Amino acid sequence: MMYKVLLVDDERIILEGISRIINWEDLGTTLIGTARNGLEAYDFIQKQQPDIVICDIKMPGMNGLQLVELISSELPAIKFIILSGFNDFNYAKQAMEFGVKQYLLKPCNESSIADALNKVIGELDREAKKSQFLIETKSRLDQVQPYVKKQLLKEFISSKPDSNRGIQFYEGLLKVNFQDEYIRLLIFRIEGDYHYEHMFVIENLGEDLFSQSVLSTSIGEYVLFLVSDHEFANLQSKIEQLRDHFYDIYEMDMTVAISDVDCITQVRRLYLEALECLNHRFYLGEGSIITKSDIHQENKIAGYEYDGQSLCLFIKSGNLEKVESEITRFFNDLTQSRLSISLVRSYVMQIFLMMIQNADTSNLQEYMGKMSSLVEMDTIQQMKEFFVTTATEITQIHYDRHKSNHSAIIQKMIDLVKDNLGNADLSLKWVANKVFMNADYLGKLFKQETGKKFSNYVTEVRINKAIEQIQSMDDVKVFTIAETIGFGDNPQYFSQVFKKITGYSPSEYKKVN
Repeated sequence: MMYKVLLVDDERIILEGISRIINWEDLGTTLIGTARNGLEAYDFIQKQQPDIVICDIKMPGMNGLQLVELISSELPAIKFIILSGFNDFNYAKQAMEFGVKQYLLKPCNESSIADALNKVIGELDREAKKSQFLIETKSRLDQVQPYVKKQLLKEFISSKPDSNRGIQFYEGLLKVNFQDEYIRLLIFRIEGDYHYEHMFVIENLGEDLFSQSVLSTSIGEYVLFLVSDHEFANLQSKIEQLRDHFYDIYEMDMTVAISDVDCITQVRRLYLEALECLNHRFYLGEGSIITKSDIHQENKIAGYEYDGQSLCLFIKSGNLEKVESEITRFFNDLTQSRLSISLVRSYVMQIFLMMIQNADTSNLQEYMGKMSSLVEMDTIQQMKEFFVTTATEITQIHYDRHKSNHSAIIQKMIDLVKDNLGNADLSLKWVANKVFMNADYLGKLFKQETGKKFSNYVTEVRINKAIEQIQSMDDVKVFTIAETIGFGDNPQYFSQVFKKITGYSPSEYKKVN
């Protein structure tokens, strides 16, 4: 399908330039016209209804934002790419309020315009695919399983089938074979806000994929399938296929639980078993496919302990790397312990309370208010991400305070390196003696503030100085450079370090540059 494009700009040279430089057909588009202002563009759009409009903002008569506002209310399917000479957030914000996602600053080249077009085309393709899929799916509405078939599975789940005779009655009515089949129960749970349409689509997709599906229905937020165990070898791949197809359409994850195998009279037990599997999405995460083998026995020994002291210490020291590592360790240990979910929530709340005590008093109430969100989270991964976000905010405040206190010391170290680069004895210990501080502490402080080890920083400065000398002095000798930047009488070692960092020996670097 070729998408129709209208180009709108009050500058003729821009219209002609963009018209010529873009290979419209290669992008799957056709340039069907141009306009010099918003009013002219509006009339053109009403008559030709392009799919995409590339539009300037500042134009006489009706500007680009006014055109977007008008068209978005009348023909919302049309996509806009805005061109603007103004790097103004208010313009971009207004455009986004009307659904514009592509906002390019002039001057823009062929690549940026083509990239924006590709993104808009991708959006149009997805919308067309979704629309077509819904049309096809809804056209099959009259072909879905009869209401009685759905109710039967619900009845089997709520109470055990009363007799073989009763089962035989349903077999005859629905033309299915229950008693000769070993079956499994699948439960699909949509992650996020769902509607009837979503449940309907899952049932439709499942009935196509599970060729020997016996029954299907929906209960609350769950879609259930009773499938023949003959399919088990390919069951997981089919579930993944269904899940991925659903995600392509709605961008929503699904978690799936698979029961063990049994006969039709044990459907209620299989349902409870699958629900237990589904509960373990707390540990395994949204979008998982969970079987009984994935569930460890809950740890009955209350031996897990974590006091949170290390985490609080790292937060106070402003060490974000250690904080993230400690949080990861805490949640990994919780996941491995497989304690009861209620006990895990209790541990998490306890450590969260300890953590936020390190926040500023002015922010403490805000963090306390977030605890209700933490309690309601469905998975341990969501809790971890929430923890990291909160800890990062608090740790950053402590880090900034430490940095403001130590910047003068670090600057003194940098100045000493700069002024003593040729000193072969230049080292962390030498600098520490100069500033009358402990070398180990000073090294950690330097790494924390600059992100670099002191020795690596000195080497980096020395090699950069060597590069300057090679580039600015024609006949400079390697041993001379080595001596002037602190490698003493060891030019061979200097050459090794230089090559390790630049990829060239000093002589090779001079030839290349």
